[in-house]
Amino acid sequence: MTESQVLIFVVTSLVIILTPGQDMILVMSRAVAQGAKAGIATAAGVSLGLLGHTLLTALGLGSLLMASELLFTILKFVGAAYLIYLGIRLVLSKSSKLELEKAKPSSLKRLFMQGALSNISNPKVTIFYFAFLPQFISHTAQKPALLLLVLGVSFSALTFMVKGPVGYFAGILSSWLRARPRVLKYIDRFSGTVLIALGLKLAFEKRG
Repeated sequence: MTESQVLIFVVTSLVIILTPGQDMILVMSRAVAQGAKAGIATAAGVSLGLLGHTLLTALGLGSLLMASELLFTILKFVGAAYLIYLGIRLVLSKSSKLELEKAKPSSLKRLFMQGALSNISNPKVTIFYFAFLPQFISHTAQKPALLLLVLGVSFSALTFMVKGPVGYFAGILSSWLRARPRVLKYIDRFSGTVLIALGLKLAFEKRG
C-alpha cells in the first residue's frame, strides 16, 4: 500500500465508523441508558465481533484476489458504488433514534457479549468487508489474504479507538443527547457527503 492509500483507508474507515449505523446506535443507546462504562463495554464487544468478519473475508477472498486481476477491478467499482450508496442513504435518511429502553441494567460482561453478537451476526458487515477492504490492495500483492487480515484488524482497532470514547462521552452527556436527538441527523448528513466523495475518489483510484 502507498502512503496515499493508507491515508484514504484511515480517513474512510473513521468516517464509516463514526456513521450512526446499527453498531453506533447500540453503543450510544447502552451508554445513555446505563452510563459510560456500559458504552465502553459495548464498543469493545462490537470491535471484537469485527474480527470474525475479518477472518471470513481474508480466507474467502485471499486466494481469489491472487488469481484474478479482473476480480480486483470488479470489486473496486462495487466497493466504490457501495460507499456512494451508503452516503446517499445517509444524506437522505431521517434522523437516527437512540433506543432508550427502560430495561434492567445488564452487567458489563453481558453488554460486551451483546455488542459482539450484534456485530458478528450482521451479514451487512460481511458484505461491507468484501466490498471495502480489497480497495486498498494492489493486484501485484503476493499475499492478499495476509493484507486483508491486517486491514481488517486495523479497522477493528480503529473501531474501538472511536466507539470506545463515543460510548464514554455518550454516557457522560446522556442528558444532553436525550434533549437533542437532531444531533445524529447532522452527523448523518456530514458523514454521507464525505462517503460519497470518498467513493468517487476510490472509483478513479489507480492501483499500483
